[in-house]
Amino acid sequence: MGELAVSASPEDELMSIGLGSCIGVAVVDRARGVAALAHVMLPDAAADPEAPPGKYADRAVPALVEQVERLGARRMRLEAVLVGGAQMFDVGVGSALDIGARNATAVRAALSQARIPVRAEEVGGRRGRTMRLHVGPMTITVKEAGGREVELWSGSPSTRRTPAEVMH
Repeated sequence: MGELAVSASPEDELMSIGLGSCIGVAVVDRARGVAALAHVMLPDAAADPEAPPGKYADRAVPALVEQVERLGARRMRLEAVLVGGAQMFDVGVGSALDIGARNATAVRAALSQARIPVRAEEVGGRRGRTMRLHVGPMTITVKEAGGREVELWSGSPSTRRTPAEVMH
């Protein structure tokens, strides 16, 4: 949790396990074969400026961009995929305690500010998930707790799905 990983090695697999209210945010450059993944725990780092950059949405997205650019990615080709943001506790809809929804909103805002389009997402719900980013084939799979692993997004244009197609 709160970690960030980056790779340009085709054999690598980046993974975020136990995404409950947290958000797994992947940033990829398909053309360069560069990918990064952060396990975002909370929306903003205002009260915790010394925290690891992957922990907060407002710091994770710029850190992901910086890391993939170091490995040769081009900002104009970056795409994002989001997983997680579940409501893990019984709170009112729209409640400030719905950390999952707040995390999703904060990550989307940071990606929008960086001008990175979200190509697929599986967020919300009430169950935790695991996200895997397979660098070589540039695919992202998701497994909901108690469910089976399914492909959420692929770098292949013929298999990419819009966020509306993958939402619960």
